Amino acid sequence: MNFNRRSFIFSIILVAIIAFLMGYRLPYYVYKPGNADELNPIVKVDGAFESEGEMHLVTVRGGQATPMQYLLASIQQHQDITPIEEVIPEGVSQEDYFQAQLQMMENSQQASTVVAYQAANKHIEINYEGVYVVSVIEGMPAKGILKTGDKILSVDNQTIEDTDQLIKYVEAKEVGDTIDITVEREEEELTQTIQLEAFPNQEEKVGMGIQLVTNRDVKVDPELEFISGNIGGPSAGLMFALEIYDQLTEEDITKGYQIAGTGEISYEGEVGRIGGIDKKVIAADEEGCDIFFAPNESGSKNSNYQVALETAKEIETDMEIVAVDTFSDAIEYLKQLEPRQ
Repeated sequence: MNFNRRSFIFSIILVAIIAFLMGYRLPYYVYKPGNADELNPIVKVDGAFESEGEMHLVTVRGGQATPMQYLLASIQQHQDITPIEEVIPEGVSQEDYFQAQLQMMENSQQASTVVAYQAANKHIEINYEGVYVVSVIEGMPAKGILKTGDKILSVDNQTIEDTDQLIKYVEAKEVGDTIDITVEREEEELTQTIQLEAFPNQEEKVGMGIQLVTNRDVKVDPELEFISGNIGGPSAGLMFALEIYDQLTEEDITKGYQIAGTGEISYEGEVGRIGGIDKKVIAADEEGCDIFFAPNESGSKNSNYQVALETAKEIETDMEIVAVDTFSDAIEYLKQLEPRQ
C-alpha cells in the first residue's frame, strides 16, 4: 500500500514537471526555420498565365517559449532565443502586436501589387486615404495622447500623406524637440503637442512611440486576390511581386525552377532587409528550391545576402543564392536563365 501511495505521488510530480516543461510560458521567443509554401494557392490573378515552376513564400516559425522549447533551442543550430521585450515592445499587447504583423503583411501585399502591375504595364489606380495609428507604445510620449485608429492629418502644419513622410520628418528631430500633431478622431480634429524621446534600448532612435500604416485604395485590372491567412510581417513582399508579375505576363519567368526568396519591398521596388534569413534559407532548401533571392543591401558587409551565402555553405545546399537590391534585379536574373531541362 505504501508502494502504491509513493507511486501515485511520484506520478503526480512527474505529470506536474512535464506540464511545466511543455506548457509554462517563459519571457522569451524562440525562432526556427518555418516553411517554403508555394504561392500559387495564395496569390490569384484573374485569368493568370500558368508556369512550369513555382514561386515560394518562406517563413520563420516563432512563438513564446516553453521551458522544453527553450532547452532545445539552446542546443540546436539556427534557433534563436530572444527576450520577449525585444519582440513585443513594452506596453503593446500580444493581440496588438499580432494585428500589427497582419497589417504589415497587408501593406506588403499592396506594395507588391503596385510594383508588379506597373512592371507588367497593367491597369492600376492608387488613391491615398490617410495615415493611421496602429498602436501606441507604453512609456513613450504618444501614450495617452494618441490612440489606435487616429488618422494623422498633419505635423507642424505639414500635410501627411504616407508613413515614410512622417517617419523621415520625425527622424530629423532630436530628443526633447516638440511637434504639433493634428489627428482626426471620431470625426473630430484634435491638435496635440508631443515631446520626442529616445526609444528604450535604442538611444539613437527618436520618436513618439507609435506604429503607423498608410491606407491606400488600390484598384487593379485584372483583379487580384490574396489568401494568406494568419501569416504576418512584411518580408514576403519581393516574392509576392514576382508571383503576381509571373501570373500577369505570358512569359514564364520561372523557367521550370522552384524559386524562393525574401525581402520587404517598397512601392518603388526596392528590396529591404529582413530578419531570420538563415532560417529561411534552411526552409527553402528543405523544400527543394533551386534559387533563393536575398536582399543585398547595396553590398554591405553583413547583408542578408552574405548571411544567406554563409548558411547555404554551412548546410551544403546546391540552391543558388542570388543578391538583389530591387525587384528589377530579380526579374533580370530570371529572364536570363536557361529553361530547366
